[in-house]
Amino acid sequence: MRNKQVIFRDFLAKGAFPKESDMEVTESTIEVTSAVAEGSKGVLVKNLYLSCDPYMRGRMRKLTDPAESYIPSFQPGSPVTGLGVARVLESGHPNFKKGDLVWGLTGWEEYSLLPAPETCFKIEHTDVPLSYYTGLLGMPGLTAYGGFIELCSPKKGETVFISAASGAVGQLVGQLAKLFGCYVVGSAGSKEKVDLLKNKLGFDEAFNYKEESNLDAALKRYFPEGIDIYFENVGGKTLDVVLLNMKLHGRIAVCGMISQYNLEQPEGVHNLMQLIAKRVRMEGFNVLDYYHLYPKFLEMVLPPTKEGRIVYIEDTVEGLESGPTALVGLFSGRNVGKQVVLVAHE
Repeated sequence: MRNKQVIFRDFLAKGAFPKESDMEVTESTIEVTSAVAEGSKGVLVKNLYLSCDPYMRGRMRKLTDPAESYIPSFQPGSPVTGLGVARVLESGHPNFKKGDLVWGLTGWEEYSLLPAPETCFKIEHTDVPLSYYTGLLGMPGLTAYGGFIELCSPKKGETVFISAASGAVGQLVGQLAKLFGCYVVGSAGSKEKVDLLKNKLGFDEAFNYKEESNLDAALKRYFPEGIDIYFENVGGKTLDVVLLNMKLHGRIAVCGMISQYNLEQPEGVHNLMQLIAKRVRMEGFNVLDYYHLYPKFLEMVLPPTKEGRIVYIEDTVEGLESGPTALVGLFSGRNVGKQVVLVAHE
């Protein structure tokens, strides 16, 4: 059977942005009936949706030190890999059977053989859009839950600031904060995204950081008494200014450093004395730390999603061949909401 694939061509230089030419769409073949070797625990899947995520840029660099990343580099000449939603066609694994829907790490191709599918989650709830399992009900959603709920322990009436707030993670953090009765402000990079935050996602306030020449003044305008919780997606100078505006015993969850991807030499943070003076707790985390809490996460997020109290913005392109353009666009802010690639209709 024909198997269209997106192949990673070669490593990026440190600080370089990915280009469409760093990937190429090719075709190979796969034998569906014999792809899963007898006695193996692999599964063969048909990919339905693929997720474009910021961490994938880091995987396009050649990592010489394992401490540089929690996930290995892509391999030149092999398909790009990432999170996706798929249908099981053949299975040698006791936890998965033919016809099951799953989400987890898969290839950027029409069909993937997953030799170790233990990290995949079986999709039990299909009365929501399947694409949500690339975002709201998948890794980005679990990231929002782990960092905001489990790490920051929000309380009613607290003030919350979220950078990159219209992205796959930030839009859910803001809505969870509102469900907890918090005052929520987000920053984003365009008027369209700011309008979405305020009018669609229910943020109390939002601003375009590109139009704010003085971030400190902006934060004092929206948080005259200071910030209780900061959900950090950006890093660098933004974090430096936020530290000056934190309240006593504030909490900072660090899940991304988007601004640092563009620099050969990452910026330092100069206001760390604020952590001591204000007893602020700042903690970095990885979504893998919270995979074991996935059922608990679904219990919290599924009901308000089905009731319409949580909404999710997706930016969907159709066709595997559209994947490289969609992924590259992520790093210039071209997407509005969670970037998804629709590979195949069910």
